[in-house]
Amino acid sequence: MFLLKSNACIFTEKARSQAESCVFLSVKFSNCNGKRKVQYESSEPADFKVDEDGMVYAVRSFPLSSEHAKFLIYAQDKETQEKWQVAVKLSLKSTLPEDSVKESPEIEEIVFPRQATKHNGHLQRQKRDWVIPPINLPENSRGPFPQELVRIRSDRDKNLSLRYSVTGPGADQPPTGIFIINPISGQLSVTKPLDRELIARFHLRAHAVDINGNQVENPIDIVINVIDMNDNRPEFLHQVWNGTVPEGSKPGTYVMTVTAIDADDPNALNGMLRYRILSQAPSTPSPNMFTINNETGDIITVAAGLDREKVQQYTLIIQATDMEGNPTYGLSNTATAVITVTDVNDNPPEFTAMTFYGEVPENRVDVIVANLTVTDKDQPHTPAWNAAYRISGGDPTGRFAIQTDPNSNDGLVTVVKPIDFETNRMFVLTVAAENQVPLAKGIQHPPQSTATVSVTVIDVNENPYFAPNPKIIRQEEGLHAGTMLTTFTAQDPDRYMQQNIRYTKLSDPANWLKIDPVNGQITTIAVLDRESPNVKNNIYNATFLASDNGIPPMSGTGTLQIYLLDINDNAPQVLPQEAETCETPDPNSINITALDYDIDPNAGPFAFDLPLSPVTIKRNWTITRLNGDFAQLNLKIKFLEAGIYEVPIIITDSGNPPKSNISILRVKVCQCDSNGDCTDVDRIVGAGLGTGAIIAILLCIIILLILVLMFVVWMKRRDKERQAKQLLIDPEDDVRDNILKYDEEGGGEEDQDYDLSQLQQPDTVEPDAIKPVGIRRLDERPIHAEPQYPVRSAAPHPGDIGDFINEGLKAADNDPTAPPYDSLLVFDYEGSGSTAGSLSSLNSSSSGGEQDYDYLNDWGPRFKKLADMYGGGDD
Repeated sequence: MFLLKSNACIFTEKARSQAESCVFLSVKFSNCNGKRKVQYESSEPADFKVDEDGMVYAVRSFPLSSEHAKFLIYAQDKETQEKWQVAVKLSLKSTLPEDSVKESPEIEEIVFPRQATKHNGHLQRQKRDWVIPPINLPENSRGPFPQELVRIRSDRDKNLSLRYSVTGPGADQPPTGIFIINPISGQLSVTKPLDRELIARFHLRAHAVDINGNQVENPIDIVINVIDMNDNRPEFLHQVWNGTVPEGSKPGTYVMTVTAIDADDPNALNGMLRYRILSQAPSTPSPNMFTINNETGDIITVAAGLDREKVQQYTLIIQATDMEGNPTYGLSNTATAVITVTDVNDNPPEFTAMTFYGEVPENRVDVIVANLTVTDKDQPHTPAWNAAYRISGGDPTGRFAIQTDPNSNDGLVTVVKPIDFETNRMFVLTVAAENQVPLAKGIQHPPQSTATVSVTVIDVNENPYFAPNPKIIRQEEGLHAGTMLTTFTAQDPDRYMQQNIRYTKLSDPANWLKIDPVNGQITTIAVLDRESPNVKNNIYNATFLASDNGIPPMSGTGTLQIYLLDINDNAPQVLPQEAETCETPDPNSINITALDYDIDPNAGPFAFDLPLSPVTIKRNWTITRLNGDFAQLNLKIKFLEAGIYEVPIIITDSGNPPKSNISILRVKVCQCDSNGDCTDVDRIVGAGLGTGAIIAILLCIIILLILVLMFVVWMKRRDKERQAKQLLIDPEDDVRDNILKYDEEGGGEEDQDYDLSQLQQPDTVEPDAIKPVGIRRLDERPIHAEPQYPVRSAAPHPGDIGDFINEGLKAADNDPTAPPYDSLLVFDYEGSGSTAGSLSSLNSSSSGGEQDYDYLNDWGPRFKKLADMYGGGDD
């Protein structure tokens, strides 16, 4: 703890200045162990100084105002660097004798102002209330607590028993309990240390009431100011500050501003900050490239020589100190300022070689010929680094262009127009490279770099080409096969290659032409017809292919267009070919014209006439020419019976020579009404059907008949399949699989123990009444009354099989409903080599032996055994 002792040096009101080196206070520091080595310091070293023994004295003469003067004394442990402080207040002392005799009270007393009172029924005037000065209380006080501040009293406490209280934030409002008051004595105290950064001022109200709670005094305001202590270090808004500055900047160029804040009172020394640069890295080209304004934090350049290509970034350590930057008493903090040197275009691009080489095949475009490489020391991928290339010479026709690779900054020389080897074998280009932005001022280098590009053109095999293409010739139609039309040849652009060209036909829709593979002569192989559907607008197109023998072989196509001139090779025909008219000449007639596939002058005008035979034509009909293209056909007689009439008409065109034709006009003569319209019921039959309609009807009838026939065949095939299925017995009655065993090898049937009872007829096992419908064999007996056949027992003796068969045979012979021949029965083949005897050895009881079976010998070898059995006599 601090112990303060006043000295003999006294400040008076008359002498308001202190003599130099006047000792007026001694300071001692006391702790628990008493072994600390303490160093004393003053917060105002320019005015007061503290010796090692704790004596405080003024170091200069200075005026002392009437207000309280204060300063701080610090004690710092030399070993642990711990620091403590105490506040010292200086006040003026009166030199009057009575003032010197009175003892100043230890605790300030605040008295309630006197209220107005009545005297003889009149209100007595009181003195004006005074203003109570605020109470100044340092923050972070160490106590002891509660610490007495002031005493509040009323001059009525002599006559009345009063109770005192305080209200307001810090007393009975949040934060509560900081200030308390003794209700009896009115002593106001603080209960704990204050923090100015939380609450800088408290505004309380003091009250005085009697024991009944009646107010005896008006409340008075008490203001408590929390005096700031330097208990907060400066804090930078950012721990790392980033700024930029262009390279080559002149001294005094603004870079950036750093800012720190201090929670202490900004109007006091505790909150007044000062900045300075502690270090710079790297320290080239000068250790002091930047400076900082100690009050604003602005960083500016102070030296020249910023070069991004040498140093791209600087790191500064900035310190902010309060107490106006006092290194001894101020609290400090640091931050980092990172300054990036930005690039400017102070280095032009430079080609890595004076001459670049490339080659390109002829007739190729969008091909990269050469890569132009440059170096630029500026920052990559910036306008100061990006190169722009241009061709300054050697390409008058604009066949080349240069594009910049955005990643490598190389120049890509590209062919944009085809190059012909036969015309140009080599190009020598002059190229220049410069940056996208101009060089910075003051740079001594040239703004661009130049180089030469040598481009060699490679000869390749080119396509032969026909000239002209297409080739147009004029020929009359009707040329006979074997007529030579023209020679259609192609040229080879490869003049420096010895190559042969051969010709083939690629497209000939009508197959009228052929071309000689060597000389390209085109000859007809059929008659040219202008009226062919392959001729469009009198032009026939044929395409031919020319191929050379180069490596690789190339080919080109050419089109021959034959403009066919018309000849009179088509006779005119009547149009329409069918018409109708009334039985009488009135009230209508038939208008006709002619159809000629030729064109002028081989078509109209046409001449219309009726033939001389048969004579009924001119007798019944008459024709009148209306103009060169139309004529009118009318009845010559007064009445013609309804029906279909074929009227031949002679039509002659205007060709040279003219061409005539007899066309048949089918005329339907019918009964007409007053308007000249046919009234026949069956107009379609009367008018007749055309050939196409008749063919269509016949085709429909044939298709319908085929469908019916296919349906009948399908039904018959389905019946046959159903009958074949009915020939099979019920699968439950089929026991053949129990007799034959195909997947075993043994000595034959001698080593098999068969149940011979399975040889009995299936009908004896399952009566007909319970058999399913549709599984009876076709050769089974019908279901009606019939002789009783013998029934074998479930387990007969094997020796009874012969007797059983004989009895069944006799019953069958006497059964009128049984099949006449046992050969009609259907049996499945069950293998050979059975120990059971052949059924053919059984004799029939019928009179079949009297029949003649010799004719079986004439049926072939397949019936030889049967002929021997029945036609061989008694043997």
